[in-house]
Amino acid sequence: MNLTIENILLIGSLLLLLSVIAGKTSYRFGVPTLIFFLAIGMLAGSEGIGGIHFDDPELAQFIGIVSLNFILFSGGLVTSWETIRPVLWQGISLSSLGVLITSISLGVFVYFLTDFTIYEGLLLGAIVSSTDAAAVFSILRQKSLALKSNLRPTLELESGSNDPMAYVLTIGFLGLVVNDQANVWSIVPLFLQQMILGSATGLLFGYLSKYLINHIRLGFEGLYPVLTIAIMFVVFSVTDVCGGNGFLAVYLCAVYLGNQDLIHKKTIINMFDGLAWLMQIVLFLTLGLLVFPSEIVPFIGIGLLISLFLIFVARPLSVLISLSFFKMKLRRRFYISWVGLRGAVPIVFATYPMIAGIEKSNMIFNIVFFISVTSVLLQGTTLSLFAKWFRVSIPEEEKMMSSMDLFLSDGMKSSMKEINVKEGNLAVGKMIVELNVPKTTIIAMINRGGSFIVPNGATAIEADDVLIILAENPVELQKAHDCLKGT
Repeated sequence: MNLTIENILLIGSLLLLLSVIAGKTSYRFGVPTLIFFLAIGMLAGSEGIGGIHFDDPELAQFIGIVSLNFILFSGGLVTSWETIRPVLWQGISLSSLGVLITSISLGVFVYFLTDFTIYEGLLLGAIVSSTDAAAVFSILRQKSLALKSNLRPTLELESGSNDPMAYVLTIGFLGLVVNDQANVWSIVPLFLQQMILGSATGLLFGYLSKYLINHIRLGFEGLYPVLTIAIMFVVFSVTDVCGGNGFLAVYLCAVYLGNQDLIHKKTIINMFDGLAWLMQIVLFLTLGLLVFPSEIVPFIGIGLLISLFLIFVARPLSVLISLSFFKMKLRRRFYISWVGLRGAVPIVFATYPMIAGIEKSNMIFNIVFFISVTSVLLQGTTLSLFAKWFRVSIPEEEKMMSSMDLFLSDGMKSSMKEINVKEGNLAVGKMIVELNVPKTTIIAMINRGGSFIVPNGATAIEADDVLIILAENPVELQKAHDCLKGT
């Protein structure tokens, strides 16, 4: 079946509906939803019951890039700086040195195992060298894993920040395959340019975006997520044009914004959460359509060997070396090693050799697809089991108490105070988002001339307003009082 304007909406909506239902039911069987999305795409493909012919790597790559922007931005928005700060250097080491070691060790293994040249082996190693943000974010949250000692923020930070390194290595080794006369050290300037420009533009746009979101008056709450989507694509595009790494810039911009006071922040985060799920479904459906199962069968044997080497040798080796600079129990290192999920990102990166037209591009794509599927199936279905074996999961009783404490801290404040804002107070004319009140307090209501207003971040304070403040305890309440009186 060929996609046409007349049937694309019907077919697309049916595939999306099936994916959502499959995602709901897959949790009962312990199978990651991403596998169901891939399976539905393959069943709908030219060799499946749907008979949809799709063989366009360039379009698949474009869909992949757009989807990864949403997935990384959504992950960055919910990344708390206070949570990742203690594990920042561990995450950076895993996402840079760890990716490099994985790429080189797997590339050398492929070189000795197959008839690949050393550069072709390193290219394959680079493509599958990063853990997949979509897989890690969705599976950890789907299973609601509660892990000890900052393991979860370490894993999410690694998966959200290691795609740029894998991208640079993929582009660099692809250039060496196309032009085997080039020097391997030519990758170093590319790496420095991508990382430095990507970091700088991401943080710069994050600062500018905060100012824009908080000061532009759109009038409708629903427009703020639209504005943020536009900002996300501007960040990626401008960074890419400047020669920086757009994925890194998008992630850092989102992390910065997620840790600032923004107007309608909850609406923005909820919108991106839904869009990230939509993009995951679309991405995996597209990649499933792009795959021809009959072409994978001849590579099952070699693909299995490479996948097992990656899971049991290359990944543990990279984790042990990159975390050797930090104090951490061995069983926690082994668990981090086990959460080395490969998913959509390697498959998207595998389209680059296909578009470049190198000789072994189809072989690389099919091996990478097999590696991603086996990784998600083997590792993704056993995360909870291995967490218990390595004794890194929080017992159910503690998990319930932790959730209750979080609920009480977020939703129920125990102290209340009314603060009268007089004429001449520096808070007059400022929006709530611009006030430096502690994050543990809430301006729940404003009494303005006898009328009560439920404020949001864009509400401006006026003279003679009476602010009704809620806080967790009297100490935090006094901090908010002192802050507003001294504003």
